[in-house]
Amino acid sequence: MKPRRLTVLAAACAVLAGGLVSIAGRADAAAGCSVKYTVSSQWPGGFGATVDVTNLGDPVSSWTLTFALSAGQTIGQLWNGTVTQSGTAVTVRNAGWNGAVGTGGTASFGFTGSWAGANPAPSSFALNGVACTGGVTPTGSTSPSTSPSVSPSLSTSPSTSPSTSPSTSTPPGDGPTRVMALGDSITGSPGCWRALLWQRLPAAEVDFVGTLPGQGCGFAYDGENEGHGGYLVTNVAAQNLLPGWLATSDPDVVLMHFGTNDAWSNLPPATILNAYTTLVGQMRAANPRMRVIVAQIIPLNPPTCADCGQRVVALNAAIPGWAASLSTAASPITVVDQWTGFDTATDTYDGVHPNDTGNTKIANRWYPAVSAAL
Repeated sequence: MKPRRLTVLAAACAVLAGGLVSIAGRADAAAGCSVKYTVSSQWPGGFGATVDVTNLGDPVSSWTLTFALSAGQTIGQLWNGTVTQSGTAVTVRNAGWNGAVGTGGTASFGFTGSWAGANPAPSSFALNGVACTGGVTPTGSTSPSTSPSVSPSLSTSPSTSPSTSPSTSTPPGDGPTRVMALGDSITGSPGCWRALLWQRLPAAEVDFVGTLPGQGCGFAYDGENEGHGGYLVTNVAAQNLLPGWLATSDPDVVLMHFGTNDAWSNLPPATILNAYTTLVGQMRAANPRMRVIVAQIIPLNPPTCADCGQRVVALNAAIPGWAASLSTAASPITVVDQWTGFDTATDTYDGVHPNDTGNTKIANRWYPAVSAAL
């Protein structure tokens, strides 16, 4: 039985005067917010959730969201921010790239956690110290699946980001879910994060597909992929390469970490995202119910490109908005934060390509989103 998807919505918060403080020094900003709290999956003893906070007040340059997990739930892994928890009290602060939220803008983060006995939604939130008032209205059942399901047994490194809007697509029929890993050398040369991810997924439920064979990672694994070393996503789109790969492999899910070479080539984020849009259109032409999982890519710090790191930051900052504008109920786009907590000094061997530690981090972050898609 698949984990049930549960959604609880925190109603729009009243606009409150005074008290909102940001790093920019504003102590007089008008405050207000709406919060959407979504339990995207739940299994005995564990759950995954996303939180979307829309700023209804003045723009802020940083944010802190506080809330209580009243039944004693504990957060294990969190992405798109940093978390501290003391008893039931939870404090989440923005990541390095998503602190600025304009009026009407939305900041999102997700997490996996544990629970026992009950798993109610938080009853209240506060943004930068100002209470967001309003009730919480659960929709659907809050009971867990009574059948065993695959629960994430994650390492202490940050985990994968579920979709900013949970998938409502129809799961594939009988047989394993076909997953295509699409990207450049970080995905395919050798891309041993794929091997580590494959180890953790139920073999009967997943089939990695692609026109390229797997490379050696120290153990046998299902290695087919579309990780083309040196490729730019803009060239793949312009040269119409993806439709042939899709026709050969017929994936249900595309797992995409793409754009490193484009950033290195100093292509602007808008150009890269236009290529993403072209590829998503081709995916949906091949399969109208394609599920797309897109990475905010790992940091880039080659010795010959001092500006590459900031180019990746700019691209990653634009990806969630792009995904939200293009995601549909039939073909949802999930965003996974592969950037936060990834250190090119310790997690790559050359400032670009992951080493063993980096591969483990990448696999851990993909895992919940891929597991949820099976």
